[in-house]
Amino acid sequence: MAPENLEVKLRVRMSAHDAHYAGNLVDGARIMNLFGDVATELTIRLDGDEGLLRAYDNVEFLAPVYGGDFLEVTGKITNIGNTSCKIAFEAYKIITAAKDAQHESACDVLEPPVLVAKASGTAVVTKDKQRKS
Repeated sequence: MAPENLEVKLRVRMSAHDAHYAGNLVDGARIMNLFGDVATELTIRLDGDEGLLRAYDNVEFLAPVYGGDFLEVTGKITNIGNTSCKIAFEAYKIITAAKDAQHESACDVLEPPVLVAKASGTAVVTKDKQRKS
């Protein structure tokens, strides 16, 4: 796979601990944290170093996320510079708690998954930290 097509996927379940607001709602900062984890893996795979997520160009929160939801978070390198790379991020809700009073632990697989957030940003690995060519 060419470096500019490098993609990483992370799947994680939001817990009650992740819920920050009334109604078991997860805050957007938690999703941004997951975008940062994806960026870290991408820079390790690209340059052999964790690097730093320098800036977000755009962030959109499109649908609510609740404790108990399963997310799939992806990041894809879209452009590579001398010490930086551009990354496109997406977070999809893939499983959610069922609204079933008789089965409190029931969940539904979402087909299709629901896009809950997207962003683009720039990660940097300085030349002296790059271990791959």
